[in-house]
Amino acid sequence: MADQTGTFRAQTPLGAQISHMLKARGVETIFGIPGVHNQEMYRGIEEAGITHVLARHEQGAGFMADGYARASGTPGVAYVITGPGLCNIMTPMGQAYSDSVPVLVLSSCLDDVAAKTGQLHQMLDQCGAAACVCDWSHEARDAQSAYHLVDRALAEFASTRARPKHIQVPISALEGVAGAAPDARPLAVAPAIADALVDRVAEALNGAQKPLVILGGGAVRATDAWRQVVARLGAATFTTYAGRGIMGAEAPLDFGTYLARPDSASVIAEADLVLAVGTELSENDLWRDDLGHTAPLIRVDIDPAQLVGARNCDTAVLADAGALGDALLTRDLRRTNGWRARDVSAARARWRAESDAERPGVAPLCEVLRAVLPEDTMIYSDMTQFAYVANEVWPMAHPGHWHHPSGFGTLGYALPAAIGGAVARRGKPTIAIAGDYGFQYTVQELGTAVELGLPLPILLWDNGKLKEIEDSMVRAQIAPNAVIAHNPDFCALARAYGAYAEAPQTHLALQDAVRAALVADRPTLIHMTSALGIG
Repeated sequence: MADQTGTFRAQTPLGAQISHMLKARGVETIFGIPGVHNQEMYRGIEEAGITHVLARHEQGAGFMADGYARASGTPGVAYVITGPGLCNIMTPMGQAYSDSVPVLVLSSCLDDVAAKTGQLHQMLDQCGAAACVCDWSHEARDAQSAYHLVDRALAEFASTRARPKHIQVPISALEGVAGAAPDARPLAVAPAIADALVDRVAEALNGAQKPLVILGGGAVRATDAWRQVVARLGAATFTTYAGRGIMGAEAPLDFGTYLARPDSASVIAEADLVLAVGTELSENDLWRDDLGHTAPLIRVDIDPAQLVGARNCDTAVLADAGALGDALLTRDLRRTNGWRARDVSAARARWRAESDAERPGVAPLCEVLRAVLPEDTMIYSDMTQFAYVANEVWPMAHPGHWHHPSGFGTLGYALPAAIGGAVARRGKPTIAIAGDYGFQYTVQELGTAVELGLPLPILLWDNGKLKEIEDSMVRAQIAPNAVIAHNPDFCALARAYGAYAEAPQTHLALQDAVRAALVADRPTLIHMTSALGIG
């Protein structure tokens, strides 16, 4: 039972105590699937007042936790069983690691895998397997170790680069009686960025005539500060896919998310100072070896691993994006007029046309959908040609409202991640965008969305094949093969799960279907084809 403060004090199995501990530290929702090996973890969920979302596959549970974390700004938590349960969630863990998402996976594990063999769900090294796709993976053999690791994970989520963690607890320990977790201790405030370093960055910016700022996902939660910094400087900007929306949809000197366009290198070369904030400048950001700058480059990141040995970097600043942005606003920043809005607009129009030519029909549909969706809609997309175009041509008014599995590049992300996001944002619009092939990786999570009664539009882009792979094979002069698979009747499949389904044939019908889906009492699959894109 709980005392007057709501903290669980009785002696009870450790599995139950963990749920009470998580609740006391602010966890409201857990995603997962119970099994005989982790059932003790389920003893305390309802008692603690936590909502549990039953996934249809552990991969879905992991993506739901990821989507929930991105939407809520708080850690996503998943419970899975020993062996196959953990293996199934490793793909979402890899995605969360790549995209810096705070996901905590708690699993059971066998008590002994050295002296005993042939056990149910046995693995040679379960902890070591998980360690390959997350920040760290540790075993807690008793209550105090479990409590310490949970608090360590939550503290690191709050103070360092957010990446997934895995904690496994032996079955006998979960079943064993334990006292309550200790009260949470407040984290010490991180030290402020040194004045001398802020002055150095401000001096460099004030000395530039054409400063260029590149904003990544690490700057999303510091949007207001960086919008003000950029405006005071008169700087031009690019954003990465993860940083979409930081500058809003109408910033006149924002080049948008066109970093991967080859010609962006020539634009970047025009700058006489480049400031990259909260971005790896990774392969997935650029799709080329070099950024293209000839001017000094200042990189700002909270992760020292991104700064050590960074190529062509003149100044490396280890700092939180928000801390530096706020500090720069206390300095006298000089405005320049080196960039012209008409040149920025012309570049964006040129790159949009290139994107539309490469994958015809998608860009017009993006405009059709953008016109009907509320401005605060949160969008989760899969690895599909529709999303590849939308990532470039669809301007976002708000940061952190489009989530795409850019880094690890997993198929099957959109639907379960959108479910997690919709759970975190009850009453606010959320949609999923998937391709016909990737959708089938996690289609079973339709059952979860129906069960939860989520008004979730699922935009299914069906070109009847692995079109991106086919195009790549053709470019490589490989005769396309293994790129066409027999598709089901997607609308019938959705209805079989209890969802609604629509197959609009015109742009107006598509908009009507989306409007209805946003206020429906369950998810709606909206089937789109390339014919609709040019219709």
